[in-house]
Amino acid sequence: MMRLRDRAGRVRAGVAAVAVATAVVVTASGCSGNTGPAVPGTLNVIASTDVWGAVASAVAGDKAGVRSIYTSPDGDPHEFEPTAQDTATISGADVIVENGADYDAYMDKAQKNPDTPVISAFDAYKKANPNAPTGEGQVNEHFFYDFAVVKAVASDLANAMAEKDPPNRDAYRANAESFGRQIDELEGKAAQIKAAHSGVKVAQTEPLAAYLLAEAGLVDATPSAFTDAVEAGNDPPAAAIATTEDLIGKKEVAALLYNVQAVDETTKRLLSVAGSNGLPVVKISETLPEGVSSYVAWQTTNVDAIASAVAK
Repeated sequence: MMRLRDRAGRVRAGVAAVAVATAVVVTASGCSGNTGPAVPGTLNVIASTDVWGAVASAVAGDKAGVRSIYTSPDGDPHEFEPTAQDTATISGADVIVENGADYDAYMDKAQKNPDTPVISAFDAYKKANPNAPTGEGQVNEHFFYDFAVVKAVASDLANAMAEKDPPNRDAYRANAESFGRQIDELEGKAAQIKAAHSGVKVAQTEPLAAYLLAEAGLVDATPSAFTDAVEAGNDPPAAAIATTEDLIGKKEVAALLYNVQAVDETTKRLLSVAGSNGLPVVKISETLPEGVSSYVAWQTTNVDAIASAVAK
């Protein structure tokens, strides 16, 4: 399981961590397309991050309001600490959607109505992978890069919203089905990468897109000593860093996937090595990029960028 980053050792891109931690992060202009309830008194859906908010918005359509607690395109969601107003927002939810697996533990800690259904991507993952290890340190919690899980979350949300708001149950379920068909198209794009480039190696600054890479038939060649250290929030061993730099510098991998929201001197060095050697870099994120409000649009950009990188 991904640990909280070492705050002293991480350099945040474009915004200080303290600003992220203290801001009242609900629907921020330019960061998220989520809105408050469209009509006073309508269903109030609260998401932990704008990625899950975007999934909820696809299901809600114009029948419910969706707000996201964390919407920064720059900071690190693992390090986020909600304000009192954020916690109050969570407590007033009719439906909650979260990542789970301690990725957004603030959602679980917040007081909420006992009748409020909580839709968890981790629960959807466990249901889809009953034999997979899910204990501490055994699961990659970036479920928003697992298209099957995302589709399941949308379906679970539709059912929860339908139960809370029966007059609009058909709309919620129809929206979830439409969203699912769009996810099917993303899975089709991943299948095309697999058909053309199965077994091609790539590197990552951390195992953020592991589920997507596996679906696309690509191999993350980053040394486990490197990724294990990153997952634990520690500095990778010097030998692992050197091996990773060699993979990139000698172009033994087709691309470097670079998490723009977890940046430190080591990752910046890898980015520099990639640039110096003409290795394609695919910049990926844990929340929606600025100006993007659609989950499908976001992941379409990611998949297309990966496809282009490995084809070079």
